[in-house]
Amino acid sequence: MTADRLEFAVNLARRAGQLGMDYFRRLDSLTVTQKGHQDLVSEADRDIETLVRKEIAKIYPDDGIVGEEHGRVAGSSGFTWVIDPIDGTANFVAGIPQWCVIIACVYNGEVIAGVIHDPNANESFHAMKGGGAFVNNRQIRASSSQSLSNGSLGVGFNGRTEASEALKSIEALVTQGGVFFRNASGGLMLAYASAGRLLGYIESHMNAWDCLAGMLIAKEAGNMVDTYDADSALDKGTPVIVACPGVFDAVKKITDGAFKSQR
Repeated sequence: MTADRLEFAVNLARRAGQLGMDYFRRLDSLTVTQKGHQDLVSEADRDIETLVRKEIAKIYPDDGIVGEEHGRVAGSSGFTWVIDPIDGTANFVAGIPQWCVIIACVYNGEVIAGVIHDPNANESFHAMKGGGAFVNNRQIRASSSQSLSNGSLGVGFNGRTEASEALKSIEALVTQGGVFFRNASGGLMLAYASAGRLLGYIESHMNAWDCLAGMLIAKEAGNMVDTYDADSALDKGTPVIVACPGVFDAVKKITDGAFKSQR
C-alpha cells in the first residue's frame, strides 16, 4: 500500500513539476501576490496545488489533504497527503532555478512516503518508510563526514521566529570552522542533505508541507533527525534538525543554543 502511494506521488510530483516549468518559462505573464513578509504566492502555486489535489481525490478519495495554498481537507482512511506546490516561490518568481514540488503522505501520525521533485535538474528524491532513499531510482546516502569543517550545513530562515535564532546558529557554525549554505528552498536543502551534498539542514521552524517529506528522505538516507511529532506539525509546524551521524551531536549543540523559541 505504501509502495503504491509512493509511486503515485513520484509520478504526480513530476507532472506538477512539468506544469511549474510551463509557468516558469513565461514568468513575465505570471500574477504574483504577497501573503506576508518574504512570503510570496503565484498563480502557479495555486494551479499546481489544484492539480495535485484533484489527482489525489480521484485516486484516493478517502484520504485527507493538507496544502500550503488551499488549506486542509479531512479524510477517513487515516492517510493524509501534505503538499507544497512550489517550495522556493521567491526563487521561482525571480527566475532562479532553485525550487521544487513536495508531496508527503502521513498515516496515523507517521510519515510513510515523501517526494521532492526538482524539475530544473530533473531530479526526484523519494523514500518510503523503511525502504531507503533514492534520487531517480538511484540509492542515496548521507554524508560520511565527521567534522563540521568538512562540508556545508544548510541553514534556513523564516519570518515566524526571531531572526537572532538563524544568526546565532550561523555564528556558532562559522566559529567551529563550518560553512553555511542557503538557497531559499528548505525542501531542496533537505534533499541535498539526503544525497550527502550537505552535512545536514537546520531551521527553527518549518511548516509541514515544507519539511515532512524531506525529513523522511533524509532519515532513510542515513541521516539523524531530531524527534518531532508529525501530527502536531500538520497544524503547528516544527523545528527541523537533520545531520549526518558524524556531525549530528555538534549540530544539535548549535541548535540547542540558538533555537530558544522552539524549546
